[in-house]
Amino acid sequence: MIPRTASVLVFLLAVGAWLAAWSSPALAEQAAAQGTIAKYIGTIKSINGNVLTLTQESGPELTVTVEPNARILRLAPGEKDLKTAASIQLQDLQVGDTIRVRGYASTDAKSFPALEVLVISRSAVAAVSDQIRQDWQKRGMAGLVSAVDPAAGTVTVSVTSFTGKKDVVIHTTKSTVFRRYAPDSVKFEDAKPSSIADLHPGDQLRARGDRSADGNAFAAEEIVSGRFRNLAGTVNSVDASSGTLSVQDLFTKKAVQVKVSADSQLHKLPPEMAQRIAARVKGMMHPGAAGAGGNSAAGSAGSSANAPAGQSAYASGAPGGTPGAGMGGGMRSGGAPDFQQMLSRMPAVTLGDLHKGDAVMMVTTEGTPSTASTAITLLSGVEPILEAAPSGSEAMMLAPWSLGGAPAGGDAGNP
Repeated sequence: MIPRTASVLVFLLAVGAWLAAWSSPALAEQAAAQGTIAKYIGTIKSINGNVLTLTQESGPELTVTVEPNARILRLAPGEKDLKTAASIQLQDLQVGDTIRVRGYASTDAKSFPALEVLVISRSAVAAVSDQIRQDWQKRGMAGLVSAVDPAAGTVTVSVTSFTGKKDVVIHTTKSTVFRRYAPDSVKFEDAKPSSIADLHPGDQLRARGDRSADGNAFAAEEIVSGRFRNLAGTVNSVDASSGTLSVQDLFTKKAVQVKVSADSQLHKLPPEMAQRIAARVKGMMHPGAAGAGGNSAAGSAGSSANAPAGQSAYASGAPGGTPGAGMGGGMRSGGAPDFQQMLSRMPAVTLGDLHKGDAVMMVTTEGTPSTASTAITLLSGVEPILEAAPSGSEAMMLAPWSLGGAPAGGDAGNP
């Protein structure tokens, strides 16, 4: 799910480590004599004289007072050495700039006197964010967590492809960055810092790093995870004014309330594609039928409403990919289908286009006891698929990680 994300926060995720590593010898000397140095990272929300309002990567907004003797430096993307930084003036700062401020720790968690400001401009953030997005697409992988070994630092993920399912062991290190989606948000910027201990079987995971030559192992630099719900059923009612709909879940036979936000992706499956996928689903449900076999694209998770289902026949490369959508209608050069790419080529719909009785398939957030699930991806026009699996089957579920190909936009949904 590389889930629709804010490029600035994606950039912060990628460069936060080297922002934090930057050091100022002058400040270090002062700190030894006068007290503890603190630092904060975020984007400038507003500027009023020498007072900045800083939106942090995590935590509340911070009021930063730039001291008269403060050093203000601008660094080029990728640079880590302060010796290469250019000195600028306070008036050169702009709303939207990404900065790291350093100074003496304050007892007031809402304000901070800054003795040093390191800044990278919005254009640089955009450029780096695009590089990150492309790297996720080239060096990313996704699947369903089947086992976690925190002591060994490994995560086993089940991945589905044309040749069937296979397990990939993801190796992590102390430098691996972990993020986890909030249970009530589809936005990557709401994802929180996490750890391997937060991963559990059944979670959906996307990792960025290097795959081994045999494809059985993966060295992860960054991992984004979450637990999501797969729903399939018919629409009971639609309230476009409140942005909600009620769906009769095919599995539980219960009505489920789902919220549709500005970040939700709503598309309609073309009739001819729906018919081809339905034929594939029937073959998967009846092993003796033509086209059935050991390469079933059905997922490995259980078929409860709360368990993420596996790749569908459509998402796994069933016939009917949109013509011209890359290799085989959404195929990546590595052979795995890019569900997000195929989805983006389907006609977009609005909540007002849905009516009682329409068949839908969707991936939603897990939700909380006090909040309804929020739709991440909703696909209508799926009547033939649900008719092919009237009792509910993993075979007709959407792909588990359907937020996209990189958490940097286009999205996680496009981590």
